[in-house]
Amino acid sequence: MNSTVLGLDVGTRTIGVAQADLRSAFPSPVCTLSRKGVKTDVLRLAELCRTHKVAQIVVGMPYELDGAEGRSARLARQVGEALAALTALPVEYQDERYSTVDAAEQLRAAGLDSRKQREVIDQAAAMVILSAWFRARAAT
Repeated sequence: MNSTVLGLDVGTRTIGVAQADLRSAFPSPVCTLSRKGVKTDVLRLAELCRTHKVAQIVVGMPYELDGAEGRSARLARQVGEALAALTALPVEYQDERYSTVDAAEQLRAAGLDSRKQREVIDQAAAMVILSAWFRARAAT
């Protein structure tokens, strides 16, 4: 039985990817994909789902401060819906308004300078998204 959840931080230039076992809830980085277009991106993400034996996908939703879905949120939803259609895996959306800020603070606390942060910030943001998703699940 597959027990991995894949977390995605969908941006306009990159997609940060993290994973966690559904039982342990401890996220780890996977990779950062350079955006090539929704169709190509979704094919690459579907391959990661197969490789990592994914059972669940969590897509970060960059809502506006007022809770509305702006352009970035629509892009994230488009990737999530296309991935769900291709893989038949359940996709959930997690509010990620401050995930990159949180990730940068965590990386800075770990001693990474801004140059090194750029290499892993998207993966770290995907880990923050997964952590928030696990906390939300535990609260219900």
